[in-house]
Amino acid sequence: MIEPAPRLPRWSPRDGIEGLRDFFARGGLMAIPTESSYGLAADPRNPDGVEAVYRVKERERGKALLVVGADLGQLAALGIDPQASGAAAIAARWPAPLTVILPLGPAAELPAAAGGSTLAFRIPAHDELRKMLSRLGFALTATSANRAGAEPIVNPSDLDSLLAGSDAIVWDDGELPGGPPSTLVEKAGAGWNVLRQGAYRGKL
Repeated sequence: MIEPAPRLPRWSPRDGIEGLRDFFARGGLMAIPTESSYGLAADPRNPDGVEAVYRVKERERGKALLVVGADLGQLAALGIDPQASGAAAIAARWPAPLTVILPLGPAAELPAAAGGSTLAFRIPAHDELRKMLSRLGFALTATSANRAGAEPIVNPSDLDSLLAGSDAIVWDDGELPGGPPSTLVEKAGAGWNVLRQGAYRGKL
């Protein structure tokens, strides 16, 4: 008989953020709720945290990680100009399940970008997540919580086995609705290229 994975520590907005900054600074990994399913959150600037995401997901290291922030101001700490054309043009659509590919500054070295020159970013349509990010003071990765190729996790009870053996905590927001991921776009001249059609189907 297979023993269930030990239950990981739980976090909720009622607990406050005392200690979360130190947790992410040491490379900790947090399962967070998003609009549809749970995501894996690490400080995108922290190589240990980013490596933990790749290890848990069994994800190819050359694939960049999506990042969520509370507002455009959190882009600057990632090496992205908040007034970059893609961010400024899409800002009126946020918060929404709408992710945009943005150019990193020439001097930016961001582990979550996996050596690339761009980063996928959105302001999520999850009120409590945005509040937490605002209080935390910086953006977090939010790639889906699952092994590469598996279905994203919507039930928090499934996160314990995924994160077993990691320096990890779980934000238990109950069972999430599931559904398609965020729509992924990039700026193309005066318009947009839709790289992945997802939950957002509004005007661009």
